[in-house]
Amino acid sequence: MKEDSPSGSLVPISDSKSILKSELLSLLKTYNCYHEGRSFQLRHREEEGALIIEGLLNIAWGLRRPIRLQMQDDREPTHVPSALCLPAPPSCPLKEPPQQDCGITAQEPSAQALHQAEGSRDSSGSPEEEEEVPQLMRTKSDASCMIQRRPKRHAPSEAQRIQRHRFSINGHFYNHKTSVFTPAYGSVTNVRVNSTMNTLQVLTLLLNKFRVEDGPEEFALYVVHESGERTKLKDSEYPLISRILHGPSEKIVKIFLMEADLGEEVPYDVAQYIKFEMPVLDSFVEKLKEEEEREIIKLTMKFQALRLTMLERLAQLVEAE
Repeated sequence: MKEDSPSGSLVPISDSKSILKSELLSLLKTYNCYHEGRSFQLRHREEEGALIIEGLLNIAWGLRRPIRLQMQDDREPTHVPSALCLPAPPSCPLKEPPQQDCGITAQEPSAQALHQAEGSRDSSGSPEEEEEVPQLMRTKSDASCMIQRRPKRHAPSEAQRIQRHRFSINGHFYNHKTSVFTPAYGSVTNVRVNSTMNTLQVLTLLLNKFRVEDGPEEFALYVVHESGERTKLKDSEYPLISRILHGPSEKIVKIFLMEADLGEEVPYDVAQYIKFEMPVLDSFVEKLKEEEEREIIKLTMKFQALRLTMLERLAQLVEAE
């Protein structure tokens, strides 16, 4: 933390580190230029002199063990402000616009379409008798929809079940057969966060978004570099600030969600050897062994010379007495 700067011009990175507000705004400008014309641009504002940055944060799945999805949602989905997600235009022949999440991937199937498709497969044994469902195609520019098939009417209890919206993990929704599964390694999701949310809060938000039963204390966020270097984000750090500090390119740096007990940090000195093939690594080991043997010989010769010198001196002292 910089001591010669007033507290109002500093933005906390963690409990013990800060960055100048001007430096962070400069990095933010570069970040937004990189994502120009895309939904990943970040917005900022000031509240009572404090800088607050908000927007979408990409997080890659890096789990080795399966996760369990909740059988039922804890609560009804919250209303999304119209400023973030636009309702379907009047030309769309849906009675009610489907709930949308601005953080999920474009062209992801809606929860209503998936539940209708699953219901039809459970009630009929052949693909030819599947219930026709609407295919909602969403783009980054608007929330207009294209209806390819007309949906059937549902009973009130079925309609209430369909309305209980849950987000998918790269197209994977919950059902009783696949409630336990492992997300594809490296697949990316995102959550809407701000710069005041620490690591634990971001983890909680991500797990709640997908209705994951496992608690946030079982996971951790890691900053993974292209070189293989891996650094764990502490609970007191702010992932969105960390993303800005590491630059906008996810080809160079990604934020991964991993198990707290399986993930481990990889320092740069080790990471620079990770991508080498085994024969190359074996040759490095052989060279290190040869260097070690040379050092052993040097130390042995030096010790022997000192030993001879000490014996000669002892002999001289004995003769002098």
